[in-house]
Amino acid sequence: MAWSFGVFQFDEASLELTREGRRVALEPQPARALARLLAAAGDVVSREEMRQAIWGAETHVDYDRGLAYCIGQVRAALGDSAEQPRFVQTLPKRGFRFLAPVTRGRDRDAAAGRAGAPALSSPAPAFASPPAASPPAPFGARRWMLAAALLLTAGLAALGWRTAATARPAVVAVSVFDNETGDAAHDAFVAGLPDLVVTELTNLAPGRVGVVGNAAALRQPRNIRNLKALAAAVDADYVVLGQLQRQDERLRFIVHFIRLSDGVHLSAQRFVRPPGDVAAFEADVLGEAVHAVRRFVLASGTS
Repeated sequence: MAWSFGVFQFDEASLELTREGRRVALEPQPARALARLLAAAGDVVSREEMRQAIWGAETHVDYDRGLAYCIGQVRAALGDSAEQPRFVQTLPKRGFRFLAPVTRGRDRDAAAGRAGAPALSSPAPAFASPPAASPPAPFGARRWMLAAALLLTAGLAALGWRTAATARPAVVAVSVFDNETGDAAHDAFVAGLPDLVVTELTNLAPGRVGVVGNAAALRQPRNIRNLKALAAAVDADYVVLGQLQRQDERLRFIVHFIRLSDGVHLSAQRFVRPPGDVAAFEADVLGEAVHAVRRFVLASGTS
């Protein structure tokens, strides 16, 4: 099934979104979310229905955060906003609704067929003279025309390749953080920080930066974490890591931002605070994660 809405077309079979014939980058899970919304355009789709459509009944994930990410990516692809939605409306505690008029593929094709059908007007004269044939172009002219066409085709292909290459957003993975102090009282605080980082980065530059935080590969403790395996498992470009450690009578939190293609540490910042001020690490960690993405992803234009 295919749908058309505004300047967009969406093919459910291939999960491909296009805008006026040009492909728009959209990851598979957000694409399944869009397919479910289009199938029920105008009606409310509950959060549970969205979960089933995106992950199925057998997959168990932190789907609240995952669903927020999927809807955010759909809005980014469509140039929509949560505050003034033109396409995807969020209904608190109820679900989501696709607002724009949607034309299904068969209806659209039928309408196009009617529009393109010949008019039943007076028939053409039985002995109308055929149009005069244009004389063939000289051989030299044809050769130059062929060369120009080949150059134009190559140029368009190169432009299309560059567009496709830059359409994919840079993907930042956020790993589980590690409490290495030996004090279990800090476990809950450290465990909750990655979710806050995911939320912060998801809202930073929708459409330019994708964020992954709920994959199983990101839940492995530091002593068995393998960055190459992680890069392959989550298809990410960068990863954010963090550790809470002891430093004499104080605590320190180290935030790493690593490029996964070669394992290079692009940044590693250390924050030191007294044990009674551990909650203040939240602002430190969030600020450093945002700063790293702005500096190494957005400013460099790699997204």
